[in-house]
Amino acid sequence: MEKFANERKRMEELTDVLDKAARAYYQNASEIMTNAEYDRLYDELVLLEKKTGIVLSKSVTRKVGYEILSELPKEHHPEPRLSLDKTKEVPVLQDFLGGRKGILMWKLDGLTIVLTYEDGKLVKALTRGNGEIGEVVTSNAKVFKNVPVEIPYKGLFSVRGEAIIHYSDFNRINESIGDIDARYKNPRNLVSGSVRQLNTKITAERDVNFIVYELLECDGVDFSDSRSAQLDYAESLGFEVVEHPLVARETLPEEVEKYSEKIKTYDIPSDGLVLQYDSISYGISLGRTAKFPRHSLAFKWRDETAETTLRSIDWSASRTGLINPVAVFDPVELEGTTVTRASVHNVSVMKNLKLGIGDRIRVYKANMIIPQILENITASDTITPPAVCPVCNGKTEIHDEDGIQTLYCTNPECMAKKIKLLTHFVSRDAMNIAGLSEMSLEKFTDEGFIHELADVFRLSKHKKEIVSLEGFGLKSYENLIAATDKARETTAVRVLYSMGIPEIGLAAAKLICRYFNDDMTAIENATPDELVKIDGIGDIMAETYTLFFKNLAHRQTYEDVLSEVRVAAPSYSGENEGEGKLSGLTFVITGDVKKFKNRKELQNFIEEHGGKATGTVTGKTSYLINNDVNSSSNKNKKAKELGVPIISEEDFMNLMR
Repeated sequence: MEKFANERKRMEELTDVLDKAARAYYQNASEIMTNAEYDRLYDELVLLEKKTGIVLSKSVTRKVGYEILSELPKEHHPEPRLSLDKTKEVPVLQDFLGGRKGILMWKLDGLTIVLTYEDGKLVKALTRGNGEIGEVVTSNAKVFKNVPVEIPYKGLFSVRGEAIIHYSDFNRINESIGDIDARYKNPRNLVSGSVRQLNTKITAERDVNFIVYELLECDGVDFSDSRSAQLDYAESLGFEVVEHPLVARETLPEEVEKYSEKIKTYDIPSDGLVLQYDSISYGISLGRTAKFPRHSLAFKWRDETAETTLRSIDWSASRTGLINPVAVFDPVELEGTTVTRASVHNVSVMKNLKLGIGDRIRVYKANMIIPQILENITASDTITPPAVCPVCNGKTEIHDEDGIQTLYCTNPECMAKKIKLLTHFVSRDAMNIAGLSEMSLEKFTDEGFIHELADVFRLSKHKKEIVSLEGFGLKSYENLIAATDKARETTAVRVLYSMGIPEIGLAAAKLICRYFNDDMTAIENATPDELVKIDGIGDIMAETYTLFFKNLAHRQTYEDVLSEVRVAAPSYSGENEGEGKLSGLTFVITGDVKKFKNRKELQNFIEEHGGKATGTVTGKTSYLINNDVNSSSNKNKKAKELGVPIISEEDFMNLMR
C-alpha cells in the first residue's frame, strides 16, 4: 500500500472542498462554509502537506488567486504579489518578531492595488489579480476619493495599498438600492466591483478610498532602513497610510489589545493585523516561500466565543425561491452585543454542523461582526430541511450544484418571490404607502404577516409581533398603520397600476380607467376589442391585459385589494377632455428630456393641458416627442412607418403658444 495513502485521500478531499469554497468567495461573492470552518480545514491541509511532503496541483495553500474574469486590460506584475502566512496567537507574533523592531498595521479588507507614478504623475494602477497578472484600473484609480494624481516627487515611485469603502459609505449606498437582492453583501464585494467598473463615473460615485501599506519604489530618499519611515514619507506626499506603530516583542500584546478595542467601532473594513519587520534589508534577506513572503505575518482575531443552546432553525425564504436556514439560540454576549441568531448559509453547512434542536453550540462573530456557529458540541444531527415553504406551504426541493446543497421553493406564486411586486404595490404612484420599505416588506413576508397584496392593509393583526421586531417599535408601528389607513382612500388608477400588470404603466392605467369611467368591474372584465378602441392601447397591451385577468389568482388578488380600499368617485367631466391647448392630442415620449426634470414631469404637463400621454406609438398617436428626431430607435422607426410626426421638446413647446 502506498505510503500516506490515507493522508493523500484526505488531502484530495480537502483540496476539492476548499477550492470550491474559495471560488464561491472570490468569484461569486457567496459563502458555502463559515470562515472558521474554512480556516480549520485549511490548517488541516497545511499539516498534512508538511507531514507527507506532498502538495497537490490544486492546493489552495499554493494558489494566490483565480483567473481574472473581467474585461479590463491585463498586465504581469514585475514579481508575484503574494498573500501572507497567518496566525491567531499573539505569542506566535512575538516569536516571529524576536528581538527586532516591527510595525503593526491593520490588515485591510478590500482590493489590493499598486499605484505607479512617473515624474510626479499617476501613470498606472494595477490590481493584485491572481498574484501574477493584474487588471489595469488606472482611469478608475484617478477618481478614488483620496488618491493624489500628482505628487511632489520626480522619478519612478510606486506604492501598494488597499482600495476600501468605509462601512458608513457602504451602508449609505446599500440603503439607496431599493431591490434588496441587488444590495451588496459586504464592503469588499462593493469595492471590488467599483474598482473594476468600465465606467469611471460609477467608480467616482462609490466613494472608494485608497490606503497605502507598503512603499515599493522610491530612489534617492534615505529611509534609514526603516519601513515606518517609508510610510511616513508616503504620507508626506499626500497619501493616506495605514496606522503603523513601532512595536517590540514586549509591547506587542498591548498594541494588539489596542487594535482589538478599535476594531469594534472602526469604520474601515479590516479582518486582522499585519506584523512586518521594520528593517527593510532584513525583511528582504529572508526571501519568500512559494506563497508567502517571510518579512510579514498576518494576525487574525481570535474571535470571542460563547456556548449556548440551539432552540430552532428558522427557514428564511427570498424572492429567488432560495430558502436559507437561520439558527436561533439562547441569548449570548459577543463583542459587546447580545446575539440570538446566526446564518447557517445553506443546507450543506447545516448538515456539516450536524445541527439538532437542543444541541450545545459554540458561536462567534466572524471578524467581530457577523454571527456564525463555530462548532456543534453535541451534534445530534436531527434537523431536516422542510418539505414545504414557510411562506406559501408550496413544495420545496433541494438543488445540488458542485456538491453544495441549497433549498428552494417550487411554487411560482410564492409570496416570497413577489417582494418586487409588493414594493411596486406600495410605491408612490400605486397605493402610496409611506414607510413600507422593501426591507420591511421582506421582513414582514418572512415573518408570515403578508401572503397576498391585500395583507398590507391587514398588518394591524400583527401589532404585538411588529412592535417587537428589530428596527421597529410602537411609534414606527403607529406610523405604519396610519399610512396604510390613509392609503385606503384611493383611486381606480392607483389600484389598477398597483397590480403590476405587464405592459401597463401609469399612463396606460389612466387611459383604461378614464375609458371605463372608473368602473372597477368593467376594468376587470375588459375585452381586447374594448381596449384597442382606447387611443394609446395597442393589440399587444390589450392581449397582455386580458390574459392577466383571465388568471383566477390575479382576479382574486384584485378583488381582495378592492375589499380593503375605498375608490373615489370618477371626476373626468371636463378633465383633460375638450379643455386645454392639447385637447384631442396623444403624445408618446422617448429619449432624454432637457426642459423638464424627467419624462414623467413632461407627461404630467401634457395631461394637465388636456392631452394624453401613452407609451406605445400607434396610428392614433398625434406626435412622438424625441429630442433626437433622427434617432434610429424602434419608436422613431414605428412613427415613420405610421406617418406620425416626430418633434423635439422645442417643437412641443411651440404647440403651447
